[in-house]
Amino acid sequence: MPQFDFDLFTIGAGSGGVRASRFAAGFGARVAVAEERYLGGTCVNVGCIPKKLYSYAAHFREEIHHATGFGWTASESAFDLALLLANKNQEIERLNGIYRRLLVSAGVSIIDARATLIDAHTIEAGGKRYTATHILVAVGGWPVKPAIPGADLAITSNEAFYLDTLPQRVIVVGGGYIALEFASIFNGMGADATLMYRGANILRNFDHEFGSMLADEMQKKGVAVRLNTDIKTITRDGNGLRATLADGTVLEADCIMYATGRAPNTRNLGLEAAGVKVNAKGAIVVDGYSQSTAPSVYAIGDVTDRVNLTPVATAEGMAIANTLFNKRPTALDYSNIPTAVFADPNAATVGLGEEEARSRFGEIDIYAARFKPLKHTLSGSSEQVFMKLVVERATDRVLGAHMVGADAGEVIQGIAIAIKCGATKAQFDTTIGVHPTVAEEFVTMRTARKPAT
Repeated sequence: MPQFDFDLFTIGAGSGGVRASRFAAGFGARVAVAEERYLGGTCVNVGCIPKKLYSYAAHFREEIHHATGFGWTASESAFDLALLLANKNQEIERLNGIYRRLLVSAGVSIIDARATLIDAHTIEAGGKRYTATHILVAVGGWPVKPAIPGADLAITSNEAFYLDTLPQRVIVVGGGYIALEFASIFNGMGADATLMYRGANILRNFDHEFGSMLADEMQKKGVAVRLNTDIKTITRDGNGLRATLADGTVLEADCIMYATGRAPNTRNLGLEAAGVKVNAKGAIVVDGYSQSTAPSVYAIGDVTDRVNLTPVATAEGMAIANTLFNKRPTALDYSNIPTAVFADPNAATVGLGEEEARSRFGEIDIYAARFKPLKHTLSGSSEQVFMKLVVERATDRVLGAHMVGADAGEVIQGIAIAIKCGATKAQFDTTIGVHPTVAEEFVTMRTARKPAT
């Protein structure tokens, strides 16, 4: 008789938990997954997928306007958020079903209930107790709002995906991915959108020029960007809201959305009883193999607060399956991970920004270009593209690539392969560009920027 009910018990059926569970079962393990909310986690339900669908929706108004320069006569158009919501929900339900079928077909037992740890090998879920050789915690994170008067009147991205009418005046608070994306989404759908951030630069952990360029282009498109400011109180004013800022200024809005961070979903999970240590932010402390301070308990994804991106959680899940059940101990390499901000315009990056590269490598060369793409020579838009390469002078190795412009994420994905392989600037230069494309600029920039004096 087996000592435990399962070889692996996964808490959380998001991207990482599902990947780990499916492949562990494929390697012959007895696996169970407990999920209290929805299969697919944040990404499928209130993250990447609906966000990208909403981003597509927000671009159409501008595309209709751009079409006139190419000979099209645009007819009157109207946006129906309720219809988008219904279509989005239908697609999410389809994906939930796919995730369930993937797990079932792999032989994974699904428990539709909240799970908590009783000890390092015991889990309680749905009123029953289960034991497992290994426990994997993959419960992700949850949006947080600041502790200010009236914060309960504001929404987060979770609720934004279920609005059925478009607020006409929206304040989005934050300077990261989610804030920029939703400010662009609301603006593109036709709302009066303000992006508010307490710092001096949006995307503060990225290349500074990259973030500044994106802010400039968002403002061109109609988003009011207010930096170095924050909301102190929110009050209700009739059918609307009043936001009192730190300087005493009052802004009126129909909706205030906070995108100021997400906290690991570890509260009341029973981690202490299992001997699992968390840090000051509540994130589970793990080693390079995602093992916690309790040897039988592992954790992946946003609950560990390492690199909080869906493809990273998926890769960590695959690494867990290989480590525990495929005799291939795997530690993830977190360097040169590409990422995109699906704002309008898109922005994407891989590798080091200029500031970090200079700090780590000293002598670097910067190649940058800022130009109007061919499309906008007829569209009437003043939108510009920004592209930048950061190169280590001593070795000629490309340390980072950054782009602001349409389809930046699609472009950076290919560039990321080259940077991951250690490509040099000379190799970029000898690569033939695809003409006419915006992407070819990455292989045609020849003159390094003169150092600032």
